[in-house]
Amino acid sequence: MAITDWPEDQRPRERLIRQGAAALSDAELLAVFLRVGVAGKSAVDLAREMLQCFGSLDALFGASLKDFSRINGLGPAKYAQLQAVMELARRALGEELEDGALLNSTQAVGQYLRLLFKNRAYESFVVLFVDVRNRLISVEELFRGTLNQASVYPREVVKAALERNAAAVILAHNHPSGDPQPSQADLVLTRALKEALALVDVRVLDHFVVAGTRTHSFAEHGQI
Repeated sequence: MAITDWPEDQRPRERLIRQGAAALSDAELLAVFLRVGVAGKSAVDLAREMLQCFGSLDALFGASLKDFSRINGLGPAKYAQLQAVMELARRALGEELEDGALLNSTQAVGQYLRLLFKNRAYESFVVLFVDVRNRLISVEELFRGTLNQASVYPREVVKAALERNAAAVILAHNHPSGDPQPSQADLVLTRALKEALALVDVRVLDHFVVAGTRTHSFAEHGQI
């Protein structure tokens, strides 16, 4: 049965408008995104098939175009739309961080970084530069490595902080392997960066390791 044949109070789009997006299931939210289904399947049916195929929303959002297109009814147009939605969410979170308030929230910063690192199959080292009023100045990828190693030079991080007149930084890198636990090398690097930045009066507020949907905050674990 097509969604247009459903009782109006059960249709996902109408329920979203009336009750808010949080009231909908994952499949219903995807159905609103899809708008229409395919022959023999409503948008909700197609959404359920997507979730069953990929196993989770995170896996769906991280799917390649090739894997995404294996489901009948999906292709480059829907893939592009989904990636655009993800990028809009990432930018919206970035704007919220710019006002400074959310930089005090480990959860908010972690959420932003999970979106930032999504789909990166290589190891990447990113620095969030913060001004004296605790507002975000910019987010920069300073180093890019292989799947398991990135060369990070403290001198370059100090130089970048001075160029942006930063008062503090938040460090972050990803573990494409899927394990967010920091290695001994990560701990040594963090100490080296903290010492180097302290020489120019720039504080290290935190260092995050991001692995898929999980993050590890050095500050939360007393490692800063």
